[in-house]
Amino acid sequence: MHITEAEYSRLVKRFSPDSTLAKDCFHAFWIGGLICVLGQAVLNLWKYLGLAEQQASTATAVTMVFLGVALTALGVYDRIAKHAGAGTLVPITGFANAVASPAMEFRSEGLVAGMSAKLFLIAGPVLVYGIGASVVYGLILWIVQMLQ
Repeated sequence: MHITEAEYSRLVKRFSPDSTLAKDCFHAFWIGGLICVLGQAVLNLWKYLGLAEQQASTATAVTMVFLGVALTALGVYDRIAKHAGAGTLVPITGFANAVASPAMEFRSEGLVAGMSAKLFLIAGPVLVYGIGASVVYGLILWIVQMLQ
């Protein structure tokens, strides 16, 4: 099938959904903000229960990761993400979802070949490049400090 560039552009425009950028940004903002408010409430709860600031922060991170994985396993996180878009990616619960989703998807293939092998399918590259970048930046900082 041979079509011109103009015909292709018309087809793309005809079949592409209308952009709802403002609405999508609004939903990402308030739902992502709501997740962060929940995180702050969890932090305050851990402090109220007597944990020091450092331990309360650690307990909050663990709690939010647990909630992200639990909501992913129950299929709730994907329904929230459908409306919130990127608003669910930024908080730590988004990382938990990125790790748990592929594992849940491939659980029928077994514990080793399915869940374990696919666990870091999405989050793996993020971890590799994030850790790699931090090592490079750390080395640059160390060299700069040694030269001073």
